[in-house]
Amino acid sequence: MKQITTPLTRDIVKTLHAGDTVLLTGTIYTARDAAHKRMCERLDRGEALPFDIRDAVIYYVGPTPAPPGRVIGSAGPTTSGRMDAYAPRLIAEGQTGMIGKGLRTDAVVEAMKEHGAVYFAATGGAGALLASRIESAEVIAWEDLGTEAVRRLTVRDFPLTVVIDSEGNNLYIQAPEKYRK
Repeated sequence: MKQITTPLTRDIVKTLHAGDTVLLTGTIYTARDAAHKRMCERLDRGEALPFDIRDAVIYYVGPTPAPPGRVIGSAGPTTSGRMDAYAPRLIAEGQTGMIGKGLRTDAVVEAMKEHGAVYFAATGGAGALLASRIESAEVIAWEDLGTEAVRRLTVRDFPLTVVIDSEGNNLYIQAPEKYRK
C-alpha cells in the first residue's frame, strides 16, 4: 500500500501503476457532470475555474447531507463515464487525478497518457466508510447544484485503487484477462 499526499504532481503520478492500492491524504475536490459542464464552459470563455486544476484530484461524488456531528454524509463514488465528455479538457489543463467507479472512454485514457494523469477507483457501496476519511468539506462553487456543488475536501488515508495509470494500463481490461487464462 502506497501513501500519497496532494498535490498530485506528475512525478507522483509516474510512480503509480494499475493495481496499486493507495491511501490518499490532502485536498481533493468534488464535481459531477453538471459541475464539469460549467467548468468547461468557463474555460471556453477564458475564465478561471473555482480552484486551481493543476495537480488536482477530482472525486466524482454527490455526498448526502451531513448528519449531526459529521462534516459530510455518505460519500460513495458515482459512475465516471458521465464525466468523460469533459475529462480530457480538464486533464489538458493540468488535472492529474480522478476518483470514481467504472470504465473510461479511449479519449480519457489517451488524455491521461498524453498529459500524465491517473484514475483511481473508490469502492462503490462504501460511502459511509469513505465519508469517515473526510476531515472537512466546504462548498466552493455552484451551491445551486445541491449535492453536485463543487466542494473542497480534506481527506486522510482515503483508500483507493489505481485502475488506469498514466501509461494507459487498465485494470478493468487486464484483470479479467489474467483470470481467463
